[in-house]
Amino acid sequence: MSETIRAEEGTGTPAPAAVRTVPLSRGLSTKLLLLTIVFVLLAEVLIFLPWIASYRLNWLKERLSTAAAVSIVLVQGESTSLSRTAQNDVLMAIGAKAIAVRDGGVSRLLVVAEMPPQVDEHIDIASIGMIKGMTGALDTLFFGGKRMLRVFGPVGDSDKEFELIMPDNSLRNAMLRYSRNVAFVSLLISLFTAMLVYAAIDLIMIGPIRTMTRSMLSFSEAPDDPGRIIHPAARADEIGVAERELSQMQERLQKMLSEQKHLADLGLAVSKINHDMRNILASAQLMSDRLRQVKDPTVQAFAPKLLRALDRAVSYSEGVLHYGRTQEPPPSRRRLRLRQLVEDVHGLLDIDQGIEFVNAIEPAFEVDADSEQLFRVLTNLCRNSVQAMAADKESALVRRLAVSAVRLGSVSRIVVTDTGPGLPPKARENLFAAFRGSARSGGTGLGLAIAHELIRAHGGTVELVESIGGRTTFAVTIPDQPVRLDQARNGLRRPA
Repeated sequence: MSETIRAEEGTGTPAPAAVRTVPLSRGLSTKLLLLTIVFVLLAEVLIFLPWIASYRLNWLKERLSTAAAVSIVLVQGESTSLSRTAQNDVLMAIGAKAIAVRDGGVSRLLVVAEMPPQVDEHIDIASIGMIKGMTGALDTLFFGGKRMLRVFGPVGDSDKEFELIMPDNSLRNAMLRYSRNVAFVSLLISLFTAMLVYAAIDLIMIGPIRTMTRSMLSFSEAPDDPGRIIHPAARADEIGVAERELSQMQERLQKMLSEQKHLADLGLAVSKINHDMRNILASAQLMSDRLRQVKDPTVQAFAPKLLRALDRAVSYSEGVLHYGRTQEPPPSRRRLRLRQLVEDVHGLLDIDQGIEFVNAIEPAFEVDADSEQLFRVLTNLCRNSVQAMAADKESALVRRLAVSAVRLGSVSRIVVTDTGPGLPPKARENLFAAFRGSARSGGTGLGLAIAHELIRAHGGTVELVESIGGRTTFAVTIPDQPVRLDQARNGLRRPA
């Protein structure tokens, strides 16, 4: 009946399985069974108090009624006509010491065996209520057995009041027998109820919870195995909701682990080629430096752009490696002339003759940002637009990529607009998620993910303003660096 949980720990070579066993005495099923028994017994105890009080009262009424019947016979005849032996037999049958009757305020002793020296308790049958009856019953049950009682009260419709002098040992013994029988029956009821409740709750709750627990343990051993995901039952209660949420959580976790593994593999692959790539690019830089010595005007015009492209290629290889390790450096912000930066982006793009590039930024427009990081952001956005429009081969289509900017107070807003086919719904849903937000087949979606991370480090945002057939607009918002109060005060104190 015990539940066994196996957990394998360690990485690399599999470690021995650690077995953890939940004893039967500490299992949920046993706790539920014991609690049900205890609660039912507690309810039986609460019910037992009025029961035992009622039993005591009925027992006294029964003895008083018998005494009343004997008293009526004796009142109509001569009590002295009964011999001592007969009187003792009558009192012994009732369990009393004496019988008396009060009529019209006059008491008359009818039968007496021996008059006790004192009476310990006077019980008026007519005045016993619920609370008084329960306290009296508990007092007799726990402390009685050696007391002398005087029980009196009317019987039936008679106007006479009958009295009975008797010890309470017989009453206490009867109450003990009754209590023992009630306790035995209550225990049987508790066990039967507990078994029914246990069977019902085990079927409705404990069983499904045990299934979810096993599913979580099994999933933790191999989270990449789709067969370890729990299959929720078609239930509309809380257990059904928990099973469905667990199933969805396991599916999301499995996708997340797959993406993380993909990122780890990407970082590992980039780290392997990064060293050789930098050596190759260094050689290309040396050869490009020699191109500057060529007097040809065309070579002189393109050589600086080639050198900047090679420098950025080295930076990109390191940046991709940093992204795989989630170690993107903080931005080194300066005042930039945005139009010149956009021209550099234009020079790096592979734009065919059918695509028009419009740099609509004012020459004096400035932005507070890291030049390399903002270059990467705009390059990713513009390259995505060019790739989307390059797929359209129809000559009559307008294919235009425009970059504009506007300043709103201390915030710069850069807008990249193209006339491409727009983003598909899947790409819009996972816009900035790596490996899920790609708009084209075979894409990784890393460009938008990197752009989002870089702009967020600037305290800004990248958002998709609109995406319909023939118009897609991205907006990059970058606030200026906040000025510290102490620096502003020091600047004001400097002499002009």
